[in-house]
Amino acid sequence: MNTPDAEQPPAERPALRALLSYARPHRGVLGLVLVLTLMGSAAGLAQPLVIQSVLAKLMTGESLREDILLLLCLLLASIGLTWVQAWLGERTAERVVLHVRRGLIARLIRLRTSELDRTEPGGLTTRVTSDSTLVQHAATGGLIQLVDGGIHLIATIVLMGIVSLPLLGITSAVLVVVGIALGVVMPRVKRVTTEAQTSVGKIGAALDRSLGAVRTVKANGGEAKETARATQAAERAYRAGLKGARYQALIAVLAGLIVQASFLAVIGFGGALVAMGSLELAALIGFLLYLFNLGGPVLSLVGGTTALQQGLGALERIEEVRSMEAEDDVDGTPPEPSGPPPSVTVEDVTFAYRGRTPVLTGTAFTAPAGRVTALVGPSGSGKTTVFSLIQRFYDSDGGRILLDGTDIRELNRAELRRRIAYVEQDSPMLAGTLRENLLYSAPDASDEAIADVLRRTLLDGFVASLPDGLDTAVGSRGLALSGGERQRLAIARALLRKPQVLLLDEVTAHLDGLSEMALRRTVEEAARECTVLLIAHRLSTVTSADQLVLFEGGRVSDHGRHEDLLDRSTLYQDLTATQLTG
Repeated sequence: MNTPDAEQPPAERPALRALLSYARPHRGVLGLVLVLTLMGSAAGLAQPLVIQSVLAKLMTGESLREDILLLLCLLLASIGLTWVQAWLGERTAERVVLHVRRGLIARLIRLRTSELDRTEPGGLTTRVTSDSTLVQHAATGGLIQLVDGGIHLIATIVLMGIVSLPLLGITSAVLVVVGIALGVVMPRVKRVTTEAQTSVGKIGAALDRSLGAVRTVKANGGEAKETARATQAAERAYRAGLKGARYQALIAVLAGLIVQASFLAVIGFGGALVAMGSLELAALIGFLLYLFNLGGPVLSLVGGTTALQQGLGALERIEEVRSMEAEDDVDGTPPEPSGPPPSVTVEDVTFAYRGRTPVLTGTAFTAPAGRVTALVGPSGSGKTTVFSLIQRFYDSDGGRILLDGTDIRELNRAELRRRIAYVEQDSPMLAGTLRENLLYSAPDASDEAIADVLRRTLLDGFVASLPDGLDTAVGSRGLALSGGERQRLAIARALLRKPQVLLLDEVTAHLDGLSEMALRRTVEEAARECTVLLIAHRLSTVTSADQLVLFEGGRVSDHGRHEDLLDRSTLYQDLTATQLTG
């Protein structure tokens, strides 16, 4: 199945080829912009020839009417063509950056959980914001500047040669010397740009860390510490920016030196030729006009090369995202799940997070269809990892997980996740309203269905007490709600989805006794329509489960009802003695 970013260039392509692929869909408009740019340059190049003719006629007393009129037409044409190509170029640049950002956004959201778990979110977001802008400039303006500057420079040199070959020889010597210096400096711009963009990404990561846990920061007096962390990242970006500024300043000096050094050489040598009668004064003035005109294409070449180096540096960071593994089977609208709830079988599963010791080793159990199965055990024994594998946030390293005998890896993720509802331990909310969060996975739910799940999760009274009701904003990450309210809202959202399998990860952690009792009744009702697996936080929650699965060291050490385990398992006896707080 294709994802929205399927047309983006793969990471293994050379950076320049990948950059050209961003410009390719707009090659028609970019070609027109280039033609208009060259026409504007041609109009500019013709002006010194006309001026030279004017000067010559001034000496002979000939009429200047036609030359002045031609000069005026060339000037107006140059202005008009420049305006049109600039507008078309900027419009195309915005389209390129939109194309890049669309592909990046689609890729980022579809990255595998394993990739997201080891990458700082703030660093990823800068790929969409600042890095994509540098690619935009390189893929449009930078390429056009390079082509236009190159053609313009060649045309100017040819016309200078027509006016005076000796003076062109002097100018060419200066061009070669400064060109070698520029060739040494230019490649360093790419490296500095990559360093600067990486530093900017670390600023975003530091702020994301602080603002994402702002209550923890404030409660522990961590403002100064977090400020220092983000400031250090900003200072690194500042130092990298200074390096770039030094190179930019050096490039500007070298570009200006071409005209200034050539001017002095031409004035000295050309003045001598005029004094000897070997060169007419009008020709010297015409050559000087072309010399001053030479600054335009040189600056275009320098600017285009700089933009290209910066774009290639940013593109390397963008292509890092493209090289990350993504889920390619989450698009489309899978059919509504039908039929009775399935059994869930975990069959000899092993799993280890990247670079870590195994979390699960030969784990095996079956959750009967239409029943409540509680997973209990010490912290770190692999209970939440099992939920992640059932959802295919990760795939197991060995063994299988089956829904009614079908290996979940034979189902695409969209279909699998449509059959499952998952309530996480911290019950995160998306910024928006209560209604938007409630209807997130069931946008077509009826008002009756909404009222029913609100009643079953004891949220009906809470919503009725709010001035804006379901249109109340939940704040960033749902922090405007209490922990219990977030958990109940997450449960209501899961129930509204009408899943075949319901996964509940310690969802009573923030609930009071009355709310927990109501939740137990809700779970028992849900088990009539779906298979329920829950990770128990409290003893009172597991005693009513149809089956308990006891985890120890990544394995299932026992299973059965509460009374059975209490009789024969020392570990379970220890857990119940501490009210299952592990």
